[in-house]
Amino acid sequence: MGAYIVKRLLLIIPTLFFILLINFVVVQIAPGGPVEQAIQQAESFQGVGVAQGGGEVAGSNSGLKYQGARGLSDEMVAKIEAQYGFDKPAYERFWIMLKGYLTLDFGTSFFKDKPVTQLLWEKMPVTISLGLWSTLLIYLVSIPLGIKKAKQHGLLFDKSTSLLLAVGYAVPSFVFAILLIVFFAGGSYFQWFPLQGLVSENFENFSLGGKILDYFWHMTLPLIAIVLGGFAGLTYLTKYSFMEELNKQYVLSARAKGLEENRVLYGHVFRNAMLIVIAGLPEALVGIFFVGNLFIEIIFNLDGLGLLGFEAIQQRDYPVIFGTLFIFTLLGLILRLISDVLYQVIDPRINFDARGAK
Repeated sequence: MGAYIVKRLLLIIPTLFFILLINFVVVQIAPGGPVEQAIQQAESFQGVGVAQGGGEVAGSNSGLKYQGARGLSDEMVAKIEAQYGFDKPAYERFWIMLKGYLTLDFGTSFFKDKPVTQLLWEKMPVTISLGLWSTLLIYLVSIPLGIKKAKQHGLLFDKSTSLLLAVGYAVPSFVFAILLIVFFAGGSYFQWFPLQGLVSENFENFSLGGKILDYFWHMTLPLIAIVLGGFAGLTYLTKYSFMEELNKQYVLSARAKGLEENRVLYGHVFRNAMLIVIAGLPEALVGIFFVGNLFIEIIFNLDGLGLLGFEAIQQRDYPVIFGTLFIFTLLGLILRLISDVLYQVIDPRINFDARGAK
């Protein structure tokens, strides 16, 4: 197992390199980059002067390189390029970025004027709060529910809860979030919960108990929305994993020996059935942390990593885009490795080294 872990850790390096390279190339050729946006802002600022007396720069050659830069001089465009580092060739910018990444220096945001590491550190608590609590709640709901549905497959409980699962599977989390706001956050009915933010404005003045209550008061609606939109898939996965195991020969043999049903279920079936659930944990965590929480962060005005990455893509803020991409990718690769290790811990019969796994 040790050799397998070392091999997987070494594979993280080229994986991160090629992912960053591909995304760097794609982003570089995408229109509307930071230079173009800065030019548009400068054009808007100088619009009156250009219209009244700035015609001497209207025929500038800068417009040949950047569409919409015909109202700016070549010197102004060159200053804007230097400001964002675009006065250097693409390969040199990529090399500078890689050298910085070796020391976890992701550069400085083009538009927020802060180091990317500082921005990531500031946004991390919100995303971690949403991700950890929602994942914990989803697993606490889905696994017992899936096991019970497997035990009572085809009976009243299974059929009645299938409607609930169908709704949860079909309706995305952000729709539940909007409905919760309408009903419980001052929309049209009750105002039991705050509309936005992770804590209250006077949070620092609260006692320790008051801070904990205030935190969970703000987290209630976002967590309910995420759980309602995310528990159905895991419940179905748990149910059918257990159903598949319950029909196997070793279960029939255990029952024939007179073992109690709970001992058969939790002593024999549980370990095998949970393998597929654990295998999907990394993707579930990454999805909940950085994809499923995006709209939740926007709707409840929670300033986390998902919202930061979304704004960076809109603004073509390349340092933030690549910094968040690097963190997301690294976390996903590490979680996948942890999943494989847990695989062998739960079922020692699995030996990745013997199978030549990579």
